[in-house]
Amino acid sequence: MNNKIFHKIMFTLSLVFAASVFSCTDDFVKIEPEYSIDSENYFNSEADYYYALVAAYDMLQSTYANAIVGEFASDNTLCGGENATDVIGWQQIDDMIHTPSNSNLRDIWNWMFAGVQRTNYFMEFKDKTDFENKEQMTGEIRFLRAYYYFELVKWFGPVPLKVDERFKLGDETTIPRSPVSEVYGQIEADLLYAESVLPPTPTEPGRATRGAAQALLGKAYLFQKKFDEAALVLDDLIDDQNYSLVSDYASIFEDAGENGAESVFEVQYTDVEGASFDCLQCSEGNVAVGFSGVRSYSGPLYSSGFSFNVPTQEAVDQFEPGDPRKDVTILDIEAWADETGAEYSTGYEHTGYFNRKYIPRKRSADAQGDLNLTNPNNYRAIRYADVLLMAAEANNLKDVPDDDKAQKYLNEVRKRAFGDENHKITSTGSALTNAIYHERRVELMGEGHRFFDLVRTEKAADAIDGFVTGKHEIFPVPLEEINFSNGNWTQNPNY
Repeated sequence: MNNKIFHKIMFTLSLVFAASVFSCTDDFVKIEPEYSIDSENYFNSEADYYYALVAAYDMLQSTYANAIVGEFASDNTLCGGENATDVIGWQQIDDMIHTPSNSNLRDIWNWMFAGVQRTNYFMEFKDKTDFENKEQMTGEIRFLRAYYYFELVKWFGPVPLKVDERFKLGDETTIPRSPVSEVYGQIEADLLYAESVLPPTPTEPGRATRGAAQALLGKAYLFQKKFDEAALVLDDLIDDQNYSLVSDYASIFEDAGENGAESVFEVQYTDVEGASFDCLQCSEGNVAVGFSGVRSYSGPLYSSGFSFNVPTQEAVDQFEPGDPRKDVTILDIEAWADETGAEYSTGYEHTGYFNRKYIPRKRSADAQGDLNLTNPNNYRAIRYADVLLMAAEANNLKDVPDDDKAQKYLNEVRKRAFGDENHKITSTGSALTNAIYHERRVELMGEGHRFFDLVRTEKAADAIDGFVTGKHEIFPVPLEEINFSNGNWTQNPNY
C-alpha cells in the first residue's frame, strides 16, 4: 500500500451517503452512483468493512477548511486573497461579520456531518459479519466519529447527535440539537473505547492509534476545563514514550517529515488529480496550501498560490529574539525576494508575510491536476509538541496543580526550539499559565488552533477585532438547517 494509505481508494457507497445529513448540499455526497450498494449486499467481508473505513477517513481531507479558518478567524492572520470579495464567506469570518447564510461555514457543517454519517453507517452494520480485525476497525471508526463530532461541537456548539445509525431525511424535524455536554459525553465514550482497542503504532501510515485517541480525549477534556482528567490521560500518553520531538523543527513540515516521530495524527493528502473549484472537497490534495501561497510567485523552493491567510505583524512579533521557529513559521517575502531574486505580486491585506509551514513547495514536472488544489502536504492535526503543551496546561490548572511537571513539559518544547537549556521557564501559577498559552501560540502558529485556544481560554474578545462576547465563541448553524428543522432548532445566540 502506498504510504499515503487513504489517498485514493475509489469507494462506491455514494448512494448511502447521498442523503448525508439534513439536505447536505455538497456535490460529493450527492453524486449519482454507477450502481447501488445497500446493506443487504454489503458488509459481507473484511474488505467491505475496510473500504467503509477508508470512506470515513476520506472526509478528513475536507478539514483543510477548518484549519485555514482557524487561523484567520484569530489574531494570527488576515484572510487576504485577491480582493475584499475573494471568498466572501472567509472575508466575513475574518472581520467577525459572518451570518447564518455564510456558505463556507455551511461547508464545514456539511462535510463534518458527512464524516459522522459515514462512521455511523459502519457502526449500524458492525455486527453483520465477523472477522479478526473488526475490533481495531471499530476503534478507528469511533475515533473518527469523535474527531468529526469534536469539530462540530467546537464550531457550532449544540448539534444533533445520533449514534450507531445513519441520519435520515426528516430527522432534523424530530431530533434536537443535543447540549454540548451530551456531545462531549459521546466523544469521550468513543475515544475511551478507541484507546482500549487501538494499537500503539499505526498498522498503515495515517491510521489512528491509541496515542491519537488519548491525545484527542485529552483535548476534549481541556476544552471542557476538565483539567484533572486531561492531565491523567495526557500524562499516560507521554509516559508510554511512543512519540518524541524531532530535533529539527523545520523538518516537520517538509515532505520527508510526514508521519514522523512527532506525528500523533496526520490527515493524509496526495497530489493525484480529482479536484476543481466546483468541488474543493473532492480534492485528494491539501487545498489550504494552495490558498496560502504567494501570489504570482516565481523563484526558488516555493510555488505560487492565492495569498490567503497572511500573518500579521503582531503575530510575527510574538517570537522571542533568536527563536528559530520564526523563520520556519513565517516567510518574509520581501527579505526572501531580496535574497533570492524571487518575484511575486501582492494581494488584498498584504502584510509581507506568509504561513511558511503550509505554502506550496515546488513539485516535479509530472505533478497532476490543478497545482493549486492538489498540494500533497499532510496536515499535522496533532503533534507531540501540542500534547506536551496540553499536558503542561492541564497539570498547571488541575485542582492540585503540579507546576513542576507543567514546567518540565513546557521546557521540553522550548529546549527543542532553542537547542539549549538557557530558555527554561521557572514561573508558577498564573504566570506559568500565561507562559504556556504564549508557547502554544508560537509553537503551533499557522496550524489552525489559535482561534479555538483563544475561545476556550476566554481571551478571544481581547485579541480578535470585532469579537463579540456571547456570540462569536461559536459559529451560526447554517440557515438552511434551521429552516428545514421546522422550528425544532433555534439559532445560536445573537445570530
